Amino acid sequence: MKLVRDARTLKAKAVSSLRIGMQSFNSFDEDGRITTVLLHLQHACEMLLKSVLVQNKAKVFDKLTGRSISFDKCIGLCLAHHGLTVEEAGVMRGVDSLRDAAQHWFVVVSEDLLYLNVRALITAFDTYLQRALEDDLISHIPSRVLPVSSMPPGDFEFLVDREYRLVAELLEPGRRQRDEARARIRSLLAMESIAVDEVGISERDIDRIERAVRAGQEINEVFPRLSTVGTRTDGEGVNLVVHFTKKEGAPVRYIGGDDPADAAAVRELDLQKKFYLGAADLADKIGLTQPKAKALREYLTIDEDRTCRHLFEFGTTRIPRFSDNAYTKMRECLENNNIEEIWKARAR
Repeated sequence: MKLVRDARTLKAKAVSSLRIGMQSFNSFDEDGRITTVLLHLQHACEMLLKSVLVQNKAKVFDKLTGRSISFDKCIGLCLAHHGLTVEEAGVMRGVDSLRDAAQHWFVVVSEDLLYLNVRALITAFDTYLQRALEDDLISHIPSRVLPVSSMPPGDFEFLVDREYRLVAELLEPGRRQRDEARARIRSLLAMESIAVDEVGISERDIDRIERAVRAGQEINEVFPRLSTVGTRTDGEGVNLVVHFTKKEGAPVRYIGGDDPADAAAVRELDLQKKFYLGAADLADKIGLTQPKAKALREYLTIDEDRTCRHLFEFGTTRIPRFSDNAYTKMRECLENNNIEEIWKARAR
């Protein structure tokens, strides 16, 4: 595939950052190693996504600020329009969340969990690079320099469970290792991004989970989202590839943003960021009049889907807002259905 100039430059930056991240993973120097790995792998993903967007003539600069769009926006656009899979997006979000926690505060990531995330990220990067830009990593990086670990990769569920038990031990009375326990909690929270797209981390989250661990609650109660993540490995040695997979997990219970009552529930974060479209905005984005957009929402039961619509309440005022999930479902429906037929059926 012949790339336009900016896409070619961005792809080169992506591969360069990936190389640095891989070199850092295999480094003998432990000082700042984990942070360096996460910073460069996240940057590699963002440059790859922007290369794909530029190659497909998508807008990558915000009209209001004049700055390039965020990593989250890149993920959303590539998911919606440019062939990025949900699993690949989850791996990239997971590394981004770990990077964010490491860059703005600190995390403790066990070596084998780091290895699993890095190998899964490289697998996703290479697969998407081949599919979207018709290139592959082996053309740029010898397989002998891929991240190598002296420990065989373990199952994600087993490693997370072991990490949770270690957190509980660190929080035992008299251990005086609360800071490390909280840093490990922060990394577990960050890895929830593999499963969902609205994860954020605050000190309230850390406090909430610390209380739950001290109270002896089980991991599936405290981290129900992580119970939906599994791993699949193929090959061995330098040919090993790792995929994160989705599976059925424990039921998820949601609480309000500042509700401390249920320490083990999942707090829904950044709701206004996720549900940012008003009914008129959604209609404009999908290219329909508001009445026809409403008819399409009713046809798809969008307003009953908690991933698509949220009702914000400010005193006596109730304002429905919609997410990108609503837009995606409506757009996909219009690709296979005639809006005029849906509109006529509603009028009967």
